[in-house]
Amino acid sequence: MTTITYDPQKKYPVITSDMAFIKDQEESFVAKIYQPDGPGPFPVLLDVHGGAWQGGTAEDGQYFDHKLAESGILVAAIEFRVAPKNPYPAQVADVNYGSRWWKSRAKSYNGDPSSFGILGISSGGHTAMLAALCPTRSEYLKRPSDKNITATDASVDYYIGISAVLDSHARYLYAKEAGMENLIQGSLAYFGDEESMRIGSPQFILESGAFENLPSALLIHGTADANVPNYIPNNFEVEYRSQGGDIELVRFDGMHHSFVREPLPESDKAIDIMKHFISKQVLSPK
Repeated sequence: MTTITYDPQKKYPVITSDMAFIKDQEESFVAKIYQPDGPGPFPVLLDVHGGAWQGGTAEDGQYFDHKLAESGILVAAIEFRVAPKNPYPAQVADVNYGSRWWKSRAKSYNGDPSSFGILGISSGGHTAMLAALCPTRSEYLKRPSDKNITATDASVDYYIGISAVLDSHARYLYAKEAGMENLIQGSLAYFGDEESMRIGSPQFILESGAFENLPSALLIHGTADANVPNYIPNNFEVEYRSQGGDIELVRFDGMHHSFVREPLPESDKAIDIMKHFISKQVLSPK
């Protein structure tokens, strides 16, 4: 039996491919796979894109997905249902399904899902955190299991949030106060009303004790983020730790929302921090 290892200093060629991971009578959604070209087995990561719950594609995180795969992580970036056609919690259910799908398929790409992480950026950070906190919540299990999916467990070992909307209700109130119409309408299109924003808030789930799991978490946040004010990750970090979770918040002074998608020195530093975080989650052979 080969033991999973991960050395963030290594560098592999990357093979990219696309495949439909959801196919039903009405819809088909794509997963973009970044596979290190080596024997593995590699740790496995699911990337959940942002887009104010209304847009975005599997290619949005191409910069950091490729860099992570280069270091020996098997990554799948998935697309899913979005608002306004599909309101909350549709995309959480799709991500829950995506976790089970990727666990089932990862071995055929030299991945080992015994070390399984989820990464989300912006609204994708919100969706990914809900999926991580509550992997068996009934409303997050709406997608019927595909006959080819053998994994029934959607739980994750670790979470990475980049510019993550970790309190959907607080972010809506912030957008209203700041007069940010695009963010206001994005929240309303997905949640419908403030009560749903509150119920579907990772912060509220933490405070109410309604979570099922508290995976190790890393938050990357730019202090000049105009979309997600600094008090949202700050408050989340405090509450997560008070509930017994292991969490680290890394702030990047003066950086803007979702900066890690861009080829910047700060992005490369953030990606290195992500690699180091993942290396701590992977058990090396003794």
